[in-house]
Amino acid sequence: MLLSPNLRGALFMMVAIVGFTLNDAITKVSSETMNMAQVMLIRGVFASLFVGLLAWHGGALARPSSMLQPLVAIRVIGEAGATVAFLVALAHLPIANVSAVLQALPLAVTMGAALVFNEGVGWRRWLAIAIGFAGVLIIVRPGFEGFSVYSLLALVCVAFCAVRDLATKRIPKAIPSLLVSTATASAMTILGAALLSPMGGWTPMTAESTALLALAAVLVVIGYQFIIMAMRVGDISFIAPFRYTALLWSILLGLVIFGDVPDLPMTVGATIIIGSGLYALYRERVVGRQKPATESAGPDMAPDGI
Repeated sequence: MLLSPNLRGALFMMVAIVGFTLNDAITKVSSETMNMAQVMLIRGVFASLFVGLLAWHGGALARPSSMLQPLVAIRVIGEAGATVAFLVALAHLPIANVSAVLQALPLAVTMGAALVFNEGVGWRRWLAIAIGFAGVLIIVRPGFEGFSVYSLLALVCVAFCAVRDLATKRIPKAIPSLLVSTATASAMTILGAALLSPMGGWTPMTAESTALLALAAVLVVIGYQFIIMAMRVGDISFIAPFRYTALLWSILLGLVIFGDVPDLPMTVGATIIIGSGLYALYRERVVGRQKPATESAGPDMAPDGI
């Protein structure tokens, strides 16, 4: 029996989620033996190679000068800031905590679109945004026992990701997505090389550690391909909520691989964030529009260097 387009889209979204979350777990494992600049550099080399080959095969490299378009540059800057903040936070926090904070990104993008592009956002969604960020504060818990400055880096990552996504939405459609991805992956590789010395220098790598980062790059590429497939076959408002299952995978992998057990503030905060996000998605469906919250870039919305 053939699945309906929406169910196939939901399945593709969940496959993408698994790919992205496994990439995050591999990245965190790698941070135990090398600094995050080296992770960016090595993973970026593989990601640039894989995405560049896809772009070349698809004819997306025919006009490389399009990489110089200002909005592409803004997107790259947003991704760069988000990647550094994300990787440092991921190295010092449980993977589920970082993932939980990142679930607020669709709300941040909706807020940014309203403030920067004057897109209409009703009072119900403004209330959902406020409640969602209250959930973020519960996870970050500033001023309370258990507070970590690295939690603030996860929040900084959300801000940079919002800049990235808002810029992405304004990039002319004539510029191929794979060309933008190639530019981003290449820039992240260069940034990793530039930060290598300030972050502690080069650590000799084994064949296993190199293979793990190559696998992480492959998983990112697979994730983005399945995101594209999901958005093309189904209704975005039906498919988008399935990205929130990224948190479930993060909790599971954190428990199995790192022995991290979510505490009560993380659980409560994540529940509030996801509830607010789902309500915002519902309101967008009610008003019959596809606002940025439904169109935000990835299933777990984390920066991945492409």
